Amino acid sequence: MSSSTCPYDAALAERLVALTEGGLPLVANPWAWLAEQLKVSEQQVIALLQAMQQQGALRRVAAVPNHYRLGYLFNGMTVWDVADEHAHALGEQLAQLPNVSHCYLRPRHLPQWPYNLFAMLHAKSRAELDSQRAELAALLGPACRSSDMLVSSRILKKTGLRTRRPATSEGDSHAAS
Repeated sequence: MSSSTCPYDAALAERLVALTEGGLPLVANPWAWLAEQLKVSEQQVIALLQAMQQQGALRRVAAVPNHYRLGYLFNGMTVWDVADEHAHALGEQLAQLPNVSHCYLRPRHLPQWPYNLFAMLHAKSRAELDSQRAELAALLGPACRSSDMLVSSRILKKTGLRTRRPATSEGDSHAAS
């Protein structure tokens, strides 16, 4: 018999995940709403989220805006071939810029893909997007050997964690029995 090393109530955590996997409700206080649904205090909800994060079961709770609905119609993933010895520090600098929504390091796939630093930009015009990219290039300076920008051509559906498979039709050969 194995014992759990999880310091929080796993059944409560599972209920919390089920309530939030489609996103947090658009209410004034989502923590209070979750507490009401789970029949615990708001402080218990927050403590549970913190414990889940400390244990690595939850990476973060974050808003995922629809940039297009906010008027940011020009979105580009900038990719940079940055010297490895400077990549982490430069990535942290890029991530602090207000026009960078997310920034991360990824392994190169040579010779086809030399880029290791990625930063997503959002703008209201192509000129603004190009200006933002130039700002990043200036910050990276000589540590950057080459770059490119992958510009969005359509909206991709964003979803959070999904723990349950959607219901399937009777004729689906993968339907659960």
